[in-house]
This record gives sequence, C-alpha cells and structure tokens, in this order.
Amino acid sequence: MKNWLKAGASLALLSMATPVLAKAHEENGQANAAEAQKAAALAEALRAADLWVESQRQYLKIPAVSVAVAQGDKTVWAKGFGTTDRAGRHAATADTIYSICSISKLFTSVALMQQWEQGKVALDAPITDYLPWAKLAADPRESVPITLRGALTHSAGLPRESDFPYWTAPDYRFPTQAEMRAKIGSQSPLYPAETTWQYSNLGLTLVGETVEAVSGTPYADYVRANILAPLGLKDTRPNLPKDLYGKQMAVGWGALKPDGTRPEIGPFDTAGITPAAGFTSSVNDLARFASWTFRLAKSGKAEVLRPSTLREMERVHYVSPDWNTSWGLGFAVRNQNGTTVVGHGGSCPGYRSALRIAPSEEMAVAVAINAMDNPDAIAGNIAALIQARGAAANYDPVEGVTLEDYAGVYDAQPWTAEFMAIPWAGGLIQIDRDSTEPADRIYRLKPLAKDRFQVVSDKGELRDTVTFERDASGKVVALVQHSNRYRRVRGL
Repeated sequence: MKNWLKAGASLALLSMATPVLAKAHEENGQANAAEAQKAAALAEALRAADLWVESQRQYLKIPAVSVAVAQGDKTVWAKGFGTTDRAGRHAATADTIYSICSISKLFTSVALMQQWEQGKVALDAPITDYLPWAKLAADPRESVPITLRGALTHSAGLPRESDFPYWTAPDYRFPTQAEMRAKIGSQSPLYPAETTWQYSNLGLTLVGETVEAVSGTPYADYVRANILAPLGLKDTRPNLPKDLYGKQMAVGWGALKPDGTRPEIGPFDTAGITPAAGFTSSVNDLARFASWTFRLAKSGKAEVLRPSTLREMERVHYVSPDWNTSWGLGFAVRNQNGTTVVGHGGSCPGYRSALRIAPSEEMAVAVAINAMDNPDAIAGNIAALIQARGAAANYDPVEGVTLEDYAGVYDAQPWTAEFMAIPWAGGLIQIDRDSTEPADRIYRLKPLAKDRFQVVSDKGELRDTVTFERDASGKVVALVQHSNRYRRVRGL
C-alpha cells in the first residue's frame, strides 16, 4: 500500500510539474530562437563589414588591414586583408603584428593602477614625489601640482612631447630614457595643470617611469610579467620585433601621395618614449584584451586588476572646458549615440590602430593598418553596421526568392564605381564600395516576388520597384532601377 501511495504521490507531483516544465521548455526554446536570430543578424552584419573593409582597403590603397570583433569572452570575427611585406606576398591575418603606438598607454595605465592597488602611489600626489628628476622649468603662472591623475587624463598641462623631433622623417629617432630625463628640466608646462586638455606622450611616459620607480623593475620587464603574460597576449610586446618585420609584422607605409602611391617607412625604436608609444600587437590580442575587460566586470573577481579598479579607469575623470573631450584613467571615454565607448587609438610612423570597447554591450572592435589612414573610422563603421543590422526588422520569406542569387557587385559607372547587393534581414541592402559611411543611409530591398524587390528608404518609406535580370542559364546578370540597367560584375 505504501508503494502505491508513493507512486500516486509521484504521479501527482509530476502532473503538477508538467505545466511548469512545459513552460520552462517553451521559454528555453524562445530564448534559443532569439539567440539564433541574434547570431544570424551578427553574421550578416559581419559579412557586410568584411566586404566593405576590403573595398575601403582597395580604394584607399592601404597595403594591409587587420580587424577583430570581440563579443563577451569570444572573438566572433577576426580577419586580415592585403599583404604585410614590400613584395606583396605575405597575406595579412588577424595575427599580423602592427605598431599600436598610443594604445600602449592602456597597458601603461593598467601597470600604474596595479601599483595604486598596492598602495604604492597616490593619483593626486605631485608626480615629483615618485620622480624627483621630473621637475619642469619654472613657470610664473599659478597652478596646482602636476599629478599622475593629470598625466593619465592628459590634463596636467604638460608639453605634448619630450623635446626631440622623433616624429620627423626620415630618421624618427626617439630619445633614450637618459636623454628624456635630462631634457625635461628645460621644458616648461604648456598650461597650468587641470585647466586645459592637452594630449601628452610625455605625460604617459612619466606614468611608465613611475611604474619603474615604485616597482623596482624595468618598465618593459614589469609589463611583460604582470600584464602580457597573465592575459596570454603572446603577440603583444613593448618593442618592435625587427626579426618579424615584413613577415608576421607588417611593414610601414606613409600617407597617400597625389600620384596614388605611399612612401616606405622603415622600422623605428621608441626607446625612452616606450610607455606612451612603443608597443606592437595584433588585433587578435587587442580583442583578447577587450574580452578581459568584459570578463573582469562580469566575474567580480580580480584578474590583473580588481573589477572596481577597471571601473574607475573607464569612467570620466576629466572633461575639457568646452565639454568636447572626456577622459578616464588612461582610457578615452565617449558617448556615442547613447552608448559609452572606451578605448584608445594609435598613430606611429607607418601604422595606425584603433580599439573601441562598449562595456555595457560587451562588444569591441579592433582595427590595425600599416598606412597613415583612419582605422577609427573603419572601427566605427563596423560597429555601426552591427548596430544597424541588430535594429533591422526581418522581412518575411517570399516563395521563389533566394537572396544569394542576387548577392554581388554591380557596375554603377559613371555615378559611383561599384555597389554591392548584400543579404540583410530577409531582403537585400545596397552599399557603395567606396562609401565612407556604409551604415549611414542604408536603402533596403524588400522581396516582393522572384526577381522583384521594393526599395525601402532609411526612414522606412516604400519607394520604387527594382528588378533583376537573368541569363539563359538562370544566373542573375543585372539590376534594373528606374529603367536603367546595372551590370552584375561578380558574385559575393
């Protein structure tokens, strides 16, 4: 009898639990479907970004571009475009090494904040407390002391550079540590401290010098042991690896000249300015660095830094008097369309780079190029494409319409060189290959029937009808709009 009672009770409990389990199963199914939709949307956005980045590389004649996108703890897209060597034989990858120049400042800032966590430095103490030799020439203007916080936020009034012409061609000779130290006493502040935002490589060099002074370890050795190794950043170094130059490390090229060529830029040694500008890295490693910031914030556990320390670094500590520039502790901090974006850019002879991190969205974009162009614009446009696809409503499938049939590059001469038709949220979008803002004015093509689409403006307005032509074999060969025919050059 007892066994029957037990069985009956179990059945009763099961019958009570069944609706709850069914509901949980349904909710899990809905959550999985939503995640699948997000993944599909991200894949379409990254495909569009892939095609656009290569187009920009070609139009701007950039020899090599490497890109990585991090989402949470994963790198969801990483790729290289172009070639790394003078002969154009070695393909760029996401592991290609570039000078990241001022992104070096993030590693220097992390190193200093490790010392701050240990109680070895105070951010608002005079910097001369730690570097007695770092006393600038007398200045008659009244000022508060130059501090580490001021140096980290570029508000200390320091000169932009140590007084040497190291950004000047053709030598790019940087001062040694001893030369930089000897020169600072003859340099005067540009402004009274905390009154004006002035980007300063000298300032972050002094932050690195402070790390060396209070830790008792040479700066480069300290960073390798306490930041790069723990984070597994195997392709990040506080120097330029000349043995890899032209192989894994991309060679440098200058600004585009009127004749469409770029001058060659040789390797250089940042020497005494290394804490501000001397690091080399890959976009894969920069994506790993970004994922570390997400992981640290999410886990609540110390890893290289305490989570609370990272939060301090990523919040605004200084706003310029015109309210146009805001800075954290080492990190640039911006509000972009309501989203807080932190990170840094880098620009050294022959190389430019950008790292954009959106902490609240756990999304980051890293871009590096071996030419004097604008990687931050590339990073921003990749982020904008991801955002635009995430906000796009999906069109319902239409019988007989296979979107890949229409994907391709179309000839639009003489109006624009070429445009691309790319699958997007159940329809197509058109992007000019030479567009500088591909997500700014996205015109969508909504499928109506086989080979017939309706143009939908960026404001959602229904416009004209577009048709596609096929050849005898059934292959799409042209797009027709307003009675004009645009030949399909190739598929995607």
